[in-house]
Amino acid sequence: MTEFRRETHVDAEKARAGETSHVVRWVLGISLTLAVIAMSAVWLIPTLTNDRTIDEVPVDTTGG
Repeated sequence: MTEFRRETHVDAEKARAGETSHVVRWVLGISLTLAVIAMSAVWLIPTLTNDRTIDEVPVDTTGG
């Protein structure tokens, strides 16, 4: 006795259950760029606004 299985064909968008407009790539790219800019600002602004020179910075020579 031979059983035949019926194949189901579904188009690519329904099989993925998603969209193909690549909006996610834009969102990730813009978010990454904004995160890099924000982290750079957090690091650079205090560095650039610091009035002390290298000679005025206290150095701990006790090793603690």
